[in-house]
Amino acid sequence: MKRTLLVIAFAVGLCAAAQSTKITAREAKDHVGETQTVCGKAVTTRYGPGSKGQPTFLNLDEPYPKEIFTILIWGEDRSKFGTPETEYRDKDICVTGKITSYRGTPEIVATEPSQIVAQK
Repeated sequence: MKRTLLVIAFAVGLCAAAQSTKITAREAKDHVGETQTVCGKAVTTRYGPGSKGQPTFLNLDEPYPKEIFTILIWGEDRSKFGTPETEYRDKDICVTGKITSYRGTPEIVATEPSQIVAQK
């Protein structure tokens, strides 16, 4: 019985550790294809209402055009976030999702506000 409880406690601990792992915006390039939590400061933000798909871009740690990581919110999901380009600007945030790459820059497409958490 004690052994079973020990194995369960160990498994729960591993799951919690895996979920709490955070990487920096700079490290994201090494994790393309993985689901991760990426953290950094939203140093440039932009909403493109006249662009195809009406994207909102939140660039972490390095400003556009030399961004190292981008959070992308498409127009179809934007109403769920309010005005993310002002809400998250100059804030330390973390985003969780699958890291992809667009023109060599790693990004996560956020479709739900729960994916983005402001740090305190």
